[in-house]
Amino acid sequence: MNPLDATFLHVEDGTTHMHIASCAIFEGPPPPYEELVRLFESKLPLVPRYRQRVRFVPFDLGRPVWVDDPHFTITYHLRHTALPSPGSEADLKNLMARLMSQELDRNRPLWETWVVEGLDGDSWALISKIHHCMVDGVAGADLMAVVLDKDRTPDPTPIDDWRPEPEPSDLDLMRQALVDLVRSPSEQWRLLRSAARAPQRVLDVVRGFRSYGELLVPAPATTLSGPIGPHRRWTYARVTLDDIGVIRRAFGGTVNDVVQSVIAGGFRELVLSRGEDPDEVIMRSLVPVSVRDEEAMGERDNRVSALFLELPIEVADPLDRLAEIRARMERLKGSHETEAGKALTAFAAATPADVAAPLLRLGTRVMQRFPQRGSNTVTTNVPGPRVRLFAAGREMLDYLPFVPLAQGVRVGVAILSYHGRLAFGVTGDFDAAPDIDVLANAIEEQVGALRKLAEAEAAEG
Repeated sequence: MNPLDATFLHVEDGTTHMHIASCAIFEGPPPPYEELVRLFESKLPLVPRYRQRVRFVPFDLGRPVWVDDPHFTITYHLRHTALPSPGSEADLKNLMARLMSQELDRNRPLWETWVVEGLDGDSWALISKIHHCMVDGVAGADLMAVVLDKDRTPDPTPIDDWRPEPEPSDLDLMRQALVDLVRSPSEQWRLLRSAARAPQRVLDVVRGFRSYGELLVPAPATTLSGPIGPHRRWTYARVTLDDIGVIRRAFGGTVNDVVQSVIAGGFRELVLSRGEDPDEVIMRSLVPVSVRDEEAMGERDNRVSALFLELPIEVADPLDRLAEIRARMERLKGSHETEAGKALTAFAAATPADVAAPLLRLGTRVMQRFPQRGSNTVTTNVPGPRVRLFAAGREMLDYLPFVPLAQGVRVGVAILSYHGRLAFGVTGDFDAAPDIDVLANAIEEQVGALRKLAEAEAAEG
């Protein structure tokens, strides 16, 4: 397990749940449960991690490892439920929130998929939940494209002759960990030599850490920051990529610029609805950035760094807000924060696990008592499948994301594209964020307002 994967395991504490998830809605009627079992069984050879569980090395001598689960049973992980018919959109959101409030069983492979029947409009859903230590957002979206079919008529089921590999003993794990510990100093020396050969890269990393240093200055107190509990709320907004494209072509910038701008507008409305002054609130967002290169596209682990973007919620005009987002994103790209994040991951890889794991657990306990105020939301934008996907011959209509919350972050937003659509999944702490629908509705309104302005601009031109 790489260092970032292991981190997502170590920081989970019963309140900070580290699973990512999605809710995929399909055209009806739902297929028989047994047919979906056969579908998932047919794809298991393509996703070996789905039949592996985590083993922790005794005394934290090494990072956790993946081993085959000799007791793997597909029906434990593929679960079947139904909403009281006709299940409303609100019913589905409540079910999603309840499932996301429960942590995965670490004694089994760290994933669950729930088949949900009874949705209004003769539709059904697959709620997929997978631990962040298995995949990042990009790999998770890619995983859905592997598990589902690209044609309404699926390919023939391949022969699956999987047999679990013998599970290592604690002694085996400790022996391998000690070998890795011996290698650790040489890995640190290799990093130093690599740095010496690339002084410009070192300078970029130093600049990135200097930018990160600004996070040590806490943001002013707001109801959107503070301790969280174990329970969640979830809602979503939906727009089309054509909406975003029309706005981008009229006013410039990237798709992500437009996305972050409408989220900033949504947070402005949420802050105003709570009676706070947006001029006095700093919304500092952690923006994950994929550093997955072409060679790693087939890997299912985490390959991410991060930028920290201050959302301009103090700007009332949507066009001025978009222009400000563009300017701030340009400055961030020159800040080298991404390089600093990659350097931290590389350093973690060379740090002995018996040092890293206790420090991570200590940091988690400290954050429970003194929640961080360096960032107060997360906005993660993941490119999803561009082609239609099918399950048992039924087309996937919507692909709606879920993002986990960390201590100090009471509301987060995940953005996921699928076949010309763009979904914003909004996660909130159950007690501290009962009003996340204000944010979701405002995002859709912001996109609609910007599109009208873009069409007016085109008409005048």
